[in-house]
Amino acid sequence: MVVPHHASGARLARHRLAADLADLVPPTLLADLVAVLAELVGNAVRHARPLPGGVVRVAWRLRGSVDSPGIQLRVTDGGAGEGPRMRTADPDAADGRGLHIVAGLASRWGVDRDGLGQSVWAEFDPAGLTRPDLVVAG
Repeated sequence: MVVPHHASGARLARHRLAADLADLVPPTLLADLVAVLAELVGNAVRHARPLPGGVVRVAWRLRGSVDSPGIQLRVTDGGAGEGPRMRTADPDAADGRGLHIVAGLASRWGVDRDGLGQSVWAEFDPAGLTRPDLVVAG
């Protein structure tokens, strides 16, 4: 899906993700997915340029097989001068913890770059997917 490169983009993405996956994943996993997606979109809006049209692209994929069930979230923006990195935040700081949250909830995360921008992704390898054979793309 495409959302505005604006704070409202995170809200739109969270609501759509929750609606699409509510019947497919356990509630605790859905809460983690929503939290990570909010962080990734929020970081794209705060720290990166928009894609053409003033937007950020948001995608998720529920993929699975018996051997390798999982979910991937991906947020694509126009890139920034400096790529995403974890920072050390002071206890009183209002920000600086987002990628620590992502790293703590996701199985792994990373950044892919191309000539148009960057995609920050997070993958979850959860147990207990309701339908591990189903593929849903957002």
